[in-house]
Amino acid sequence: MWADMILVLMGPTGCGKTTIGQLLAGRLGWPFIDGDDFHPAANVAKMQSGIPLTDDDRRPWLEALRKEIESRIRAGQSTVLACSALRQIYRERLGVNQRKVKTVYLRGTFELLERRLVTRQGHFMPPALLRSQLDTLEVPRDGLVVDIDDPPEVIVTSIVGKLKQADPTAADDQIKTSDDKGLTS
Repeated sequence: MWADMILVLMGPTGCGKTTIGQLLAGRLGWPFIDGDDFHPAANVAKMQSGIPLTDDDRRPWLEALRKEIESRIRAGQSTVLACSALRQIYRERLGVNQRKVKTVYLRGTFELLERRLVTRQGHFMPPALLRSQLDTLEVPRDGLVVDIDDPPEVIVTSIVGKLKQADPTAADDQIKTSDDKGLTS
């Protein structure tokens, strides 16, 4: 069953973590958390200035997210979390174990991510930091992997299908159908 599960949608800037995460949370009937909301103001200012974060910069952010994850697991509240989680050590700090805390890597090419970023508005992360994020990215050795070439609704359907395949004992009534949200396949 998918009780007490945290799904961490991970990947570099522009991969659709927030958009897909919100849609997936709606499909599953779970709350959504955007990891960006947990960044200290100094981190946001640094990124807005085009300066990549260091491991030391990320430490308090990852610790805050880990506490949030642990709190939600204790409360029995399955949640979708959008978080870059670029390196294996960051995923370990978040408590990713592919059982209670599972990753979904949203994979895209540099060109696709760059196209998305130049049209994105209202986000503190400038497109210039994409290369830095891709240089930092350690492709996960486990968890789910989903390519992001398709529209968000199709990606969400793919994620749900992969979750069902990974855990065939999950009850279908745990997942809202696309019709429940007015989406079409």
